[in-house]
Amino acid sequence: MEEIIKIDSVDAYNKLRGVPTLHPLISVFDIEKVKPITKNITLNFGVYIIFLKEFKCGELKYGRNMYDFQEGTLVFVAPGQVLGVQLSTVAVEQKGWALVFHPDLIKGTALGKHIQDYSFFSYDSHEALHLSEKEKQIVLDCFGKIQYEMQQSIDKHSKTLITSNIELFLNYCIRFYDRQFITRDNANRGILERFENLLQEYFSSDKPSDIGLPSVGYCAEELNLSHNYFGDLIKKETGKTAQEYIQTKVIDIAKERIFDWDKSISEIAYELGFKYPQHFTRFFKQKTGLSPVEYRSLN
Repeated sequence: MEEIIKIDSVDAYNKLRGVPTLHPLISVFDIEKVKPITKNITLNFGVYIIFLKEFKCGELKYGRNMYDFQEGTLVFVAPGQVLGVQLSTVAVEQKGWALVFHPDLIKGTALGKHIQDYSFFSYDSHEALHLSEKEKQIVLDCFGKIQYEMQQSIDKHSKTLITSNIELFLNYCIRFYDRQFITRDNANRGILERFENLLQEYFSSDKPSDIGLPSVGYCAEELNLSHNYFGDLIKKETGKTAQEYIQTKVIDIAKERIFDWDKSISEIAYELGFKYPQHFTRFFKQKTGLSPVEYRSLN
């Protein structure tokens, strides 16, 4: 049975990799210079960890997906997430960097107040950030500044300087992900088309009356994407949140079905997945300015 290791402190991960603990709440190290992982294991994290992999060195299993590392890849893991390390059958050089920090490090800081805004911590591993050479150098510079500050004597400025550099690094990652969404525009349009087809097929089936309106989580899972990555992608492609996109689709279909005079407004509401007709009426009026009955009569 594959071993499961709980990583609830920076020191616990340092010990796993044979790294001295210079600071109890943060660690930065060169993977090439530490003890390699020599067997398949599953890590249950209670800390934040960011991997920069510079060469292929096995696979990560994250959720239901496998990700094969390529050169210049960043993967983000947040507390509460589980990561399986699947070693390659071919011996390869392990090279890259790791940044590990405990949630306590950022408590009471500006970063701690909006760490949830960095949605890529909840992306699946196959949605990792692939860096250009220039971007990789920026990441290494940020890691270098954090590592430099860790090597200094801890004083009243240490926490501010360390967390500020982590925040700077994460803000660069937002920029890099925006670039990646653009450079993968064709693939993203394919996902948007699949999303549109998924909604069309959903409302053409009995699923709305059986299980209700489609949620963002349902659509993301059907498209084999993480909730946050899917939401960010749709927002960047359409200017709407995924929820807004679904709601627009519901209104479009509702407008068509309202003209079926053989069906009552209540029947249409149930067919679209609304549990109560009055919820449909309120939703329709909120989006169009008219009630379903007024819309039907006006047209």
